[in-house]
Amino acid sequence: MGNERTDKLAKVNHWEELFRIRDQQRAFRKTAVKVVRGSELPQEKNRQGLMRWYLHPSITDTVIHSLIIVEQEIPPGSRSGRIKFQGGQVIYVKAGKGHTLLDGVRHAWQAGDVINLPLKRDGIVVQHVNDDRERPAKLIACEPNWIGCVGVDRGSGFEQLEDSPDSRR
Repeated sequence: MGNERTDKLAKVNHWEELFRIRDQQRAFRKTAVKVVRGSELPQEKNRQGLMRWYLHPSITDTVIHSLIIVEQEIPPGSRSGRIKFQGGQVIYVKAGKGHTLLDGVRHAWQAGDVINLPLKRDGIVVQHVNDDRERPAKLIACEPNWIGCVGVDRGSGFEQLEDSPDSRR
């Protein structure tokens, strides 16, 4: 005599289920978004600042879901929120100059640079600062979509430690 879960699992041929999922994914990919146009993306104001999401776990109409890609704009003389997360993120500096505080250590950057945020078991604390008082900084961040694999905490926790001053504007 099996329990309810065992009985439910026994009713499914999981091998054939893989083929059903495959066929469903193939059909979806025929019509999924293959070019994400920045001009079509709204700018979001959130606790981290000003962001434009290209790929995100809740954006489900794109052909892939294995990455998170976001453009962050930091107004002149402002800063992002400060967060703790697992790291493992690469950031391309599209415009501007400033610095990133990584676990309290200052790292200067300018347009054309790439910032490598290390992956650490206990996480990292990060905040970006625009040192230019006249022009915005634009950062494009990319990371694996660990959220889909291990949840939002991504093994090390996910905490907003300080809001961007631009989230209150």
